[in-house]
Amino acid sequence: MSMLNAPALHRLRRTAGGLAGALAMGGVLFAATPAQALAAQPAQPYGTVTSPAGLNVRQFPSTDSSVVSFLGYGQQVGLTCKVRAQNVDGNTVWYLMRGSSHERWISARYVANTGTVPYCNSVLSSAATAQVQGQHPNAKG
Repeated sequence: MSMLNAPALHRLRRTAGGLAGALAMGGVLFAATPAQALAAQPAQPYGTVTSPAGLNVRQFPSTDSSVVSFLGYGQQVGLTCKVRAQNVDGNTVWYLMRGSSHERWISARYVANTGTVPYCNSVLSSAATAQVQGQHPNAKG
């Protein structure tokens, strides 16, 4: 006679089935080729957020500018070009993010870039039609 009652035996079978499924998925993930793993990264140049608190995305290259978005720690984004603007903790470089209909700026102080980021030829102001989202209180930039 088993020491487990029917509900306990059912839970044990469910747990074992979930573990088997997780192991099977792990095998599939380990079989991924390096090219598939790199596909998630944006085209170069791109930046990776280094601040554990995340990073505010601004309408203009200044902390006085409106926060229009937020990037979490480790998030990667494409970079178009860079300018010298407001000093943020000893770093005066700001990156213009790629792939948006409006300008989006992030402080280079909290971004590790991959690839060569050229200087911007000109900085044009974007329309003030961007929807402003709430500033994250502990985010950098």
